[in-house]
Formats: sequence, C-alpha cells, structure tokens
Amino acid sequence: MIKVVAFDLDNTLWASEVVIRRAEYRLLKWFNENVPQSKYDTINLQVLRQDILGKHPELSNKVTELRRLTISEILKASGIENSSITETVNAAMQVFLEARNDVKLFPGTKDVIKLLAEKYIIGAITNGNADINSTTLAPYFSFSFSAETVGWAKPCGKIFLHALNFTNSLPQEMIYVGDDPVLDIDAANELGIHTVWLVNSKNPKRGKTEASVTISNITELTGAVSEIIQLFDQQ
Repeated sequence: MIKVVAFDLDNTLWASEVVIRRAEYRLLKWFNENVPQSKYDTINLQVLRQDILGKHPELSNKVTELRRLTISEILKASGIENSSITETVNAAMQVFLEARNDVKLFPGTKDVIKLLAEKYIIGAITNGNADINSTTLAPYFSFSFSAETVGWAKPCGKIFLHALNFTNSLPQEMIYVGDDPVLDIDAANELGIHTVWLVNSKNPKRGKTEASVTISNITELTGAVSEIIQLFDQQ
C-alpha cells in the first residue's frame, strides 16, 4: 500500500534557475537602494563562493549559511562597520528568501498535488533551501526535509530514511518524484522506494537505475502513481 508521495522541489515543481535569478536581482536591487556603499554589484559572486567553500567545505550542503557568509564577506570588503554587518545580513537574507520562495509552479502542479493529498501523505525531500511552507503548496504538505536542516544531502540515503521514520512508513510505501536521475532516482531506488522520474532539459541522461515510471510533465503524475500501485499489487 502506498502511504507517502514525496517530492524533490527545484526543477521538479518549478524551474529553479528562474527563481534564483529573480531572487538575485531583488537582492541586488535592495543593496543598491539600502546599502549603496557596498560592492555587491562589482564582486564576482561565483568566485567568492568558491573561495569560501575552499575554506569552509562543510557549507557545501548548507546553502543558506553559505549565502549569509558570502554577503557578510562582501560587506566587510565594502568597509561596512562590523557593528552593523549582522543586522544588514539578516535584512538582506529576508529579502532573498522571500524571493526564493516566490516560485512559479509548473502548469498543473498545484492541481495534481491537491488531488494526491486527498489520499496520501505529501512531503518534500530537497538539497535546496526553498521552504515549501512559504509557497502556495503549503496546505498540502505534511513534511519538508532539506539537507541543511537534517544534515544529510541526497544521494545519501539517510535523508530518505529520515522521511520514512517521520511518516512511519516502509520504503515500498513511498513514492519519490524527482528530476535528477542520480540524486533523486538512483538514491531512492537503492532503498527500495518507488520512483517517478520527471525528465527535463536539465537532466536528460539516465542514472544507473531505472525509475519505476518516467514522465515528461507533472500532469502525468497521477497516472504514474496509479501505474505504480497496479505493479505493486501484482507483486
């Protein structure tokens, strides 16, 4: 019996590149308006992030903390007084995270999840820092676990086991839906979780294992769930 349908978020329920680009723009605009003396618009963020990760590799799966430290380093390089850095970082992160969670769902996503929520526990398992509870999908989700909140990132199986323990479910009682053939499909398959691979242009290649069902549009998900249930019942 299927009890849980869990989702990856970025590039599964919405296009993350669009969301992040818009959040970056809003953050830059905020800096220009509120901290015009900062060098936020002149520093290469990618180079700075890589430099920080070289010094703090433990932040590789802590994207929010990494961004906080990145902003802090920019403020220091801009000559901002140390006494005001923490307050400025907090304000900047609020702007960024609000924009980060201002997502545009793929067409049909809300209708599909609303329908599935009538029968199953709905949850999220993600390596990103999107907060499903700050989106329009919040009413339908019973749990959301991210790499930075639980301490394990996909493809580590522990993050999936955390969700299974939370829902008191066996692997065969969960379906996991994701776009990444390695981080999502291979990782969940290894634990015996049913998988639905939502193919997109970001990850067109297959992983080492086959998904239970492959779809090309989120609107096909209810059919995919029914197909998995039929296969499961025949075993």
